Amino acid sequence: MAEIRHAVMEDIPGLLLIYNEIIANSTAVYQDEPLSLDNRQAWFAARQQAGFPVLVAMDAGRVVGFSSFGEYRAFHGYRFTVEHSVHIAPDYRGRGLGGALLAGLLPLATSLGKHAMLGVIDADNAASIALHAKHGFVQVAHMPQVGFKFGRWLDAVFMQRLL
Repeated sequence: MAEIRHAVMEDIPGLLLIYNEIIANSTAVYQDEPLSLDNRQAWFAARQQAGFPVLVAMDAGRVVGFSSFGEYRAFHGYRFTVEHSVHIAPDYRGRGLGGALLAGLLPLATSLGKHAMLGVIDADNAASIALHAKHGFVQVAHMPQVGFKFGRWLDAVFMQRLL
């Protein structure tokens, strides 16, 4: 099993490889264009500055997965709610890393005084929906045709866990 730890700046190129593969080949992220290393380094620095975690799963010196959470919305009334993401390298999917990375976020969110965690998942991603349900998330919304990628409309499912 991979080691899970807090990310450092040197992990960002590996994290970017995973994220750009997901952008190119799946609807897990409603993004069409690959991101740059500068973009992900700025994202990581912003997460650190805000006190939000980024966890990585490491195997043989390679980043094979990552998870994080950040503000759900910037309005003050949402300050106790975070939105998270979990992404795994293609050759490591189905090995339990997603669950381990998601579980690792929960106590960190609680320690920051957060009350609710949201996951926004493509409605066709049955594996991710099942993973979230296994970790105590419940579906609170199904939003038809809110995304567009690969020439088709996509539905998003919101799943929530109260912390």
